[in-house]
Amino acid sequence: MSRLSCSTVLVESALAVALLAGCSSIPTSGPSKSQIDQASSATNPAGIQVVDLTEDVARKLLAERHAGDFSKTLGNEAMQGQRLGSGDAVEVSIWEAPPAMLFGASPTDTRSGGVSNARVTVLPEQIINSDGNINVPFAGTIPAAGRTPNETERYIAQRLQGKANQPQVLVRLARNSTSYVTIVGDVTSSTRMPLTPSGERLLDALATAGGVRQPVDKMTIQVTRGNEVQSLALDTIIRDPRQNVPMRPGDVVTALFQPFSFTALGATGKNEEINFEAQGITLAQALARAGGLQDSRSDVQGVFIFRLEDAKALQWPTSPVRTTVDGKVPVVYRVNLRDPNSFFVAQSFMMDNKDLMYVSNAPIAELQKFLNVIFSVAYPLITGVQTFK
Repeated sequence: MSRLSCSTVLVESALAVALLAGCSSIPTSGPSKSQIDQASSATNPAGIQVVDLTEDVARKLLAERHAGDFSKTLGNEAMQGQRLGSGDAVEVSIWEAPPAMLFGASPTDTRSGGVSNARVTVLPEQIINSDGNINVPFAGTIPAAGRTPNETERYIAQRLQGKANQPQVLVRLARNSTSYVTIVGDVTSSTRMPLTPSGERLLDALATAGGVRQPVDKMTIQVTRGNEVQSLALDTIIRDPRQNVPMRPGDVVTALFQPFSFTALGATGKNEEINFEAQGITLAQALARAGGLQDSRSDVQGVFIFRLEDAKALQWPTSPVRTTVDGKVPVVYRVNLRDPNSFFVAQSFMMDNKDLMYVSNAPIAELQKFLNVIFSVAYPLITGVQTFK
């Protein structure tokens, strides 16, 4: 075999090796669009759901987010009168018209306004017992817990009818032990705020605790009412008066410092974790904060949002639906930015905390990298053969 033939065989062999090596070792920032599309196959053990991000999907997810508004879930109606509860201390005063018959032996109280024929009996201060009752002479056991002072007054007066002469009753809350809101978390001073008939609201509770200690746009407010727990960004509560809901006895207000973030990877302007405000940002804003798409290598049809979504959030395309140990569904939202309508959808799709935004490489970019590998191997060989010849 001639030296030229040997050189030709050597070059062809080297190119074959380069082709095999190049196909498997081309550097990349992550999976391609086709590989992510294949992740939704029914045979995939991870149970990943790939969902096209359409206007209907964005609207449904946005509606679920609005369902957590305080004005809808906690109510915006002011409390109708302050309710008494077990542990509260009350003072009961009873007046009789002259001639006083039932309490006529009682001394005249200075609070009678100096009218000599007006007789008032002020009962000793008493605590509403665990059964919710107090005791009034000649009226017996009076259920007070759950009633307003005015309702309790009318009930006592009704029980004294026929026993006292035109009885008039005044019930005063002497010591409030049950109508409180507890404020804790990242506030200046954790405290308990007593509720009054004026109807204190959520921002009143935060002000009572000295306000929050972190920037407003990084704070989330959580309200616990019975078995219900709701959260909302503090900035949203300040900007939307409807969210400044009235407080109820027993509410727990927790101020949480939560600097939300998402991670940008792939063919974006920058690959890093990016913080955003507690009230949230849209996908369009997230793309802008990530520096947009790299024009030289990004696939505009391959923009993806990786998220662990609530199992009831959507009708999933792949069955059976597999969930993680904490009941979440691994979802990849697929966005085609070649479609102009997708830019409007991106303005209504809200990012969640810990979302991962990934932009895949365009096929032509992968081809260019492959050719670069081939040329980097072939050029020295061809140069060597030419030198040898």
